[in-house]
Amino acid sequence: MKTNLDLESNNGLIISEPMSIKPEWIDFNGHLNMAYYNVLFDTAFDSVCVILGLGPEYAETRKLTTYTGEIHLCYLRELHLEHKVYGTFQLIDFDEKRMHVYQELRHVDGWLAATCEGMSLHVDMTGPKVAPYPQDIFDNIKNLAERQSGLQIPDSVGRKIEIRRKNT
Repeated sequence: MKTNLDLESNNGLIISEPMSIKPEWIDFNGHLNMAYYNVLFDTAFDSVCVILGLGPEYAETRKLTTYTGEIHLCYLRELHLEHKVYGTFQLIDFDEKRMHVYQELRHVDGWLAATCEGMSLHVDMTGPKVAPYPQDIFDNIKNLAERQSGLQIPDSVGRKIEIRRKNT
């Protein structure tokens, strides 16, 4: 998948190429099944991994990869078969073994369909176990963080699931 590498023109965001919805992803309610929002987010994340040097060749040659440790997905607007979408990627925080990320899934017309906040873990596949990034990869992540340092953290980051009760 090609990815828009001109980060400056996108306020620092990484934006995926447009993605199509497949007929088999439509559920009996006539819209995109919830599981396939994850597929779209993961596809967009994979393109970011390539930019950072964490793509398929990295896993094959270095026996290191990323695993998803946690995600929080919010469905905001239905997607249908005829819709095309793109993903955005923002690095919220990182350390030597993890990336805290925020993604949006947007219709090509610009409206927001879903958000996904996640924790990505760097994994040594020979364990498997969580392991530090090699210096070259860590430097790539640090560079991305610097390029995105002017972005505001979205209001929905850190949101928790709860039933809000009125005080009686």
